[in-house]
Amino acid sequence: MSTTPHRCGWVAIMGPPNAGKSTLLNTLMEQKVTIVTPKPQTTRSQVVGIMTDPGLQVIFMDTPGLSQGRGQLSKTMLQSVWESLRQADVIMPVLDAHTYILHPEYLEKDLAPIVNALKGETRPIVVVVNKIDLFADKSRMLPLLTELNELWPEAEIYPLSALNKDGIAGLKQVLADRLPEQEAQFPEEQISTQPVRFMAAELIREKLFLHMREEVPYGTAVAIERWEDGAEGKQTIIYATIYVSRPMHKSMVIGKGGAMIKKIGSEARADIQTLLGSKVHLELWVKVREHCNEDMAFLHEVEMDNLGGLIDNGQ
Repeated sequence: MSTTPHRCGWVAIMGPPNAGKSTLLNTLMEQKVTIVTPKPQTTRSQVVGIMTDPGLQVIFMDTPGLSQGRGQLSKTMLQSVWESLRQADVIMPVLDAHTYILHPEYLEKDLAPIVNALKGETRPIVVVVNKIDLFADKSRMLPLLTELNELWPEAEIYPLSALNKDGIAGLKQVLADRLPEQEAQFPEEQISTQPVRFMAAELIREKLFLHMREEVPYGTAVAIERWEDGAEGKQTIIYATIYVSRPMHKSMVIGKGGAMIKKIGSEARADIQTLLGSKVHLELWVKVREHCNEDMAFLHEVEMDNLGGLIDNGQ
């Protein structure tokens, strides 16, 4: 019998927009549990990924990017970050090393919300310095690492590349060393606290971010209207509505001859099939709901509907 204690705990992933937080979570999980796009502030709410290894369970909370944005949606996203911090055993800020090496003048402004939030913090802090694959001369990191050590003298500063998986094994050990000794809180096969219905809606939204012009995806919401689990060997049937905030966006999402909506649906279906491990029939509609991205009651209703459709699929 092993004498090594089992460790388990919650890790809050936080940081500026586009630092690679979602990519890092998916890499640590070795599968997609949260959407990834090149555009900032893609994640709207907390996404939980559960990584279980022998003797270790880490419950990651991926949070929206911390910024000084305005509007009700931005305020709600920030609230999600603070809620994650309250329940975390370890706090893990993620920073884009490449950005701050090229533009060191951005560092103070970008980190101000994080530094203020963590002032007087006694819990372990692991600062991940991400995207080190974007420059060959690693000595260029020294001024950045020095400044981060001055900001957080008690923290572990850990450079890595989430995209190339460089340093991921070491990061798992760093986190394990700082988590409490306790038994796992979730079954070994469970990868997220989100139901697959919610994750499917997020995968559709990811494709909107990847293929639409800058302003369109931020003004959208995806609602799963109907979900029919397929019997063994049968298709799961999903009907979803993409809500857009302006009439002109509807034609853009549909595309000429329906080409764009077909592309979004085809790519989303492939990812959902991987998620479910079964064939999927996906149908998408597009509806206009003026200013849906700022209608918090509507966004909450959509999210609750997507979260409420709990599917018995080991999730």
